[in-house]
Amino acid sequence: MEANKFLEFIRITEKLNELDIVPLLMGSVGFEVVTGRSWHVRDLDIHIPGDKRGFEVAPELSIYQWDNIVSLMEGLGYELTDLHEHAFSQDGSTVEFAAIDTLPDFAGIPLDELEMKVDGHIKYYLLNKEQYLRVYMASSKDSYRADKNNRKDFEKIAYLKQL
Repeated sequence: MEANKFLEFIRITEKLNELDIVPLLMGSVGFEVVTGRSWHVRDLDIHIPGDKRGFEVAPELSIYQWDNIVSLMEGLGYELTDLHEHAFSQDGSTVEFAAIDTLPDFAGIPLDELEMKVDGHIKYYLLNKEQYLRVYMASSKDSYRADKNNRKDFEKIAYLKQL
């Protein structure tokens, strides 16, 4: 498991919690936490409250409290590198934000079914294996992700179906 990325997620989450934001750990880092297996993590994906229309709205409007997020990330030493992807970079590491509110329409996962984890005073959400299967199934049909990550998505789908 990519412990450094998870620890960075916890560091960012502590600051998000100070803004009354409880994030959802997504992507391969979250999948590693759930499966206990390495998935060759490249970046950190964090979903936070935003417009459920996702990419249909202007990037600076699709994530709620966007100005606060930019300030928070800059305060942690990150630089905004891609507004459209809500991506920040620091020393070769990338953190991307997306709207948690797109999850019900995208993968059919109601937000009230997300499990909250509490690590000391830090709160975050984490998908379970069934929910990850739904996300990766939906992602495998998305043309943008098909160009970017389809092989990895299908590998994860096959792994989850074996369970």
